[in-house]
Amino acid sequence: MERGGTRSAPTRRRLVEAAVETLKEDGFVGASARAIAERAGSNQGLIFYHFGSVTNLLLAALDEVSAERLHDYGEAVGRVGSPGELVEVATDIFLTDLDAGHMTVLAEMIAGASSVPGLGAEVAKRIHPWREFARSAIENSIGGTPLGAVVPAGDLAHAVVALYLGLEMLSHLDGDRQPALRLFGLAGQLAGLLEMTGASSTSTTD
Repeated sequence: MERGGTRSAPTRRRLVEAAVETLKEDGFVGASARAIAERAGSNQGLIFYHFGSVTNLLLAALDEVSAERLHDYGEAVGRVGSPGELVEVATDIFLTDLDAGHMTVLAEMIAGASSVPGLGAEVAKRIHPWREFARSAIENSIGGTPLGAVVPAGDLAHAVVALYLGLEMLSHLDGDRQPALRLFGLAGQLAGLLEMTGASSTSTTD
């Protein structure tokens, strides 16, 4: 639970930003109150005053990263009008996440969930909006196509999010993003075929 009024907002902001950077640089194991406070230039006690615990602060850091990404990527996906365009945007998002270290924050929180009771459920809650985000993007891009008629968007969204997380984690671990980019390339080819099939189906029914 966060405490303090408007005047405390800058302090909370510094702590959240410091927690994000600490997760990126030192991982969940290294994200101690001391490490975060030193990075923020604050007293350790302020972490517990404003957030109640280090875990709550780290969850706030994950919330911050997710909110920024959902806003930015929502605008990009909102301009998508076809499966091919969706794959292009997803590729750009993937590269942006890798370069900015966004996925590292989530990966470290997932890793920490194995040792902190209750953390797994909290992290899972924060992944749910991404499944909804994917579902909406998929419905907008394949709605009216043969694939959209036979594959539930919710199930496909779950698979896409799971695959995306796995690709980002593997790319981060081995430092090689090329295998993932090849898969995105294949997805682009399949999207092109899907668009052709959809166009053919439409023309034969007109």
